[in-house]
Amino acid sequence: MTNGLGGYACGTISGANTRRYHAFLMASLAPPVARTLLVAKIDVSVDYLDRHAELGANEFGDGTITPEGFVHLQSFMVLDGIPTWIFAVGDALLLQQIFMPARANTAYLRLELLRGSAPLRVNLRPFVAYRDYHCQARGASMLEIEADARECRVHAGGATPYRLVVNRGAFHQAPMNYWNFRHREEAARGLDATEDLYNPGIFSADLAAGSPVFLIASAEPAQPLAGELVLAAIHAQHLQLAAPLPPGAPAWIRELALAADQFIVRRGPAEGPANTSIIAGYPWFADWGRDAMIALPGVATALKRYDITAGVLRTYARFVDGGMIPNRFPDGGEKPEYNTADATLWMFHALDDYLSAKPDPQLLNELFPTLVAIIRAHQAGTRSGICVDAADGLLRSGEPGTQLTWMDAKQGTTAFTPRIGKAVEINALWLNALDVTVRLAGRLGASSDMNFCQSLLTRAKDGFGRFWNGQRSCLFDVIDVDGGEQNDPRIRPNQILAVSLPCCTLQRAQMRAVVDTCARELLTSYGLRSLAPSEPGYVGRYEGDAWQRDSAYHMGTVWSWLLGPFARAHYRVYGDARLAMSFLNPIAQHLHGACIGSVSEIFDGDAPHTARGCFAQAWSVAEILRSWLYLERNIPH
Repeated sequence: MTNGLGGYACGTISGANTRRYHAFLMASLAPPVARTLLVAKIDVSVDYLDRHAELGANEFGDGTITPEGFVHLQSFMVLDGIPTWIFAVGDALLLQQIFMPARANTAYLRLELLRGSAPLRVNLRPFVAYRDYHCQARGASMLEIEADARECRVHAGGATPYRLVVNRGAFHQAPMNYWNFRHREEAARGLDATEDLYNPGIFSADLAAGSPVFLIASAEPAQPLAGELVLAAIHAQHLQLAAPLPPGAPAWIRELALAADQFIVRRGPAEGPANTSIIAGYPWFADWGRDAMIALPGVATALKRYDITAGVLRTYARFVDGGMIPNRFPDGGEKPEYNTADATLWMFHALDDYLSAKPDPQLLNELFPTLVAIIRAHQAGTRSGICVDAADGLLRSGEPGTQLTWMDAKQGTTAFTPRIGKAVEINALWLNALDVTVRLAGRLGASSDMNFCQSLLTRAKDGFGRFWNGQRSCLFDVIDVDGGEQNDPRIRPNQILAVSLPCCTLQRAQMRAVVDTCARELLTSYGLRSLAPSEPGYVGRYEGDAWQRDSAYHMGTVWSWLLGPFARAHYRVYGDARLAMSFLNPIAQHLHGACIGSVSEIFDGDAPHTARGCFAQAWSVAEILRSWLYLERNIPH
């Protein structure tokens, strides 16, 4: 569950936190960053008739799992985007739900007695902290607690205070430190895997059928809204998100539409059209320029959320510097980082997609000078060796120690896939950026800018033919590697973008050969491999410590976002929208197999293609959703 600020609540069906990022309330104190774990979890127990039952679960450092409350779990489901547990204790059924309101660092736990032959008492034990979301809390807690009848307030020195309050019942202060909670997923990633948490006391309330209780955790200064009002607002929002979908759209597409909304966040202290951004992925990514521009057509434009699209474009246009938008906004609020050769070019595609769906003369007039300035900066040369080569009109990029393409894994000074030279997808994006600018200049009557960009486009189209690898009937991944005359012939998925993007200079037979090569060598049910298994250096499992994982990140790991471009490219060359759509359908099963209702960032290259990386990734959701909607419109009805 997310709150539109960068904060979230996430966990497991069992109730045990298996990641340091699992939390009942992970607040974003400087939206969309400064994510801070405030409440790690709420353990629920019940007293019913003469029986006491623990419904929570925890794993500890020595491997002990206690309690084992999942033995009482009768069912779990996601109801209209709300995670919902039903526990059975004797003849009683207890419903539990967790949700968050929009634009507030607040989380709600709702408990309702669905059935019972007597009243049932619930006991709610919160585990609290105050730590950065990348860290683990260790040692005795230094938090200060203030309490009254139904509320406790938590203070961590001069930091933002927060509160836990129950809408009825009582709070019983009984502070206690709990030691060595184990996060097994962090252990699998080679990281520190234990944490100490603080329990300030217990909330208790008696439940009768039809009268729910809410436990609310909030870092907001205002009193939180009533839980039922928040639920009603969430349901209304979900209806609005699903409204643009075609009649008869399958349930999994509706799930993707709800998931798309989770990545849209406010950037900065205030609401506004130029203060909107997109979180790259949960639980650990903030907003990245490349991810935002790739995801924008799917998370907003395809769902007719045009105000959000325009807002995100305005946000990033404000940060253009040296002809580039930022690749990354650091978590600590430092200056943006401009280490990307493609994010800025993706912005042209996102803008073109938006203007095709909704003519917006005001935004066009506002951003067009920025587009031209970007083109001129790239033509003259900007950061990190990004410059047009006058010899062939292609865009070269990169210098030792940098990672400028989306294949950007790096540890220390080691860049695992540097791709210095003329990368195929960078130049496919360059062609498209020039084509977009030429068309928009013509619309505005800017003949001088149009002629300038057209001359660059003509030269780049001629030069792009150098990417054709006749021996393998596909495209080179990088040409003029490291500024020399060598070309990289390894089969990677970047070439599919040369076919899926609107402006394509390849001949029809070449386009089909690219699609067939990617299908034969790279396609899996959940995306495209980043390197063909037949190539030297292929790594089929994304696992181990940080070094091992980063070295495998783009050496065979499957990327789900590429499934969208592949499906669109397949339709472009074969003309069968229903067949192309079939490549997207396995995601319907995946939506219930990892982070329920969302799409994972990556998968193992080898079967069974286990989901890895961020468990909810913006461009994964976006590219699959918008590609399905695009293909559905092209199926004869």
